[in-house]
Amino acid sequence: MPTDAHATSRVRPADELRQVALEQFSTVGFAATSLQQIADHAGYSKSSVLYHFASKEALLESAIGPAIDDLEVLLGDFVAGGRSPEARAVFIERFVDFLLGNRLAVHTFVNQGQSLLDIPVIQRANTAIRGIADSICADDATVVENIRFGVALAGAAYMLVAGATFRDEDHQFDDVEVRAALITVLSELLLPADGRSTR
Repeated sequence: MPTDAHATSRVRPADELRQVALEQFSTVGFAATSLQQIADHAGYSKSSVLYHFASKEALLESAIGPAIDDLEVLLGDFVAGGRSPEARAVFIERFVDFLLGNRLAVHTFVNQGQSLLDIPVIQRANTAIRGIADSICADDATVVENIRFGVALAGAAYMLVAGATFRDEDHQFDDVEVRAALITVLSELLLPADGRSTR
């Protein structure tokens, strides 16, 4: 299963709980995941989870907040760079690297964002995604342009997590192949091309 964790020789309990929670939130869903399930999967008691995190929402904030911080920085840089094809190309490469480094967090807030609207960290994620959409698609963007953006974002998030489960262990793609493929596909979807709007 893909993870957002970086291997270390010694994992702190809070980091381990955060990683297990992220895996559960991205695969089972936030609503269907309990603190007890997180504790059980991590090998801790529920009281240990509550010692580190006051609530399931606080654990979600801790698990996906750093990815949203990175996304906000990425959005700020993209907005500052303008809408030129060159700026979009740079953004797409950085965005793919962001997706690869944060696949479980992205999968969680892209696929569950509408059902968790009342949670502040999800509101931040949705605001950042809307900001990217507004930067990619002008105010007068067509339905096709908006759908193209949605397919690009949701499709990439899906393929990095859920889509990987359709391939058996002997036929997995490595991240170098996936990165190149995502850059190609997202460029085809999001960069201006002949016969397409140049927004």
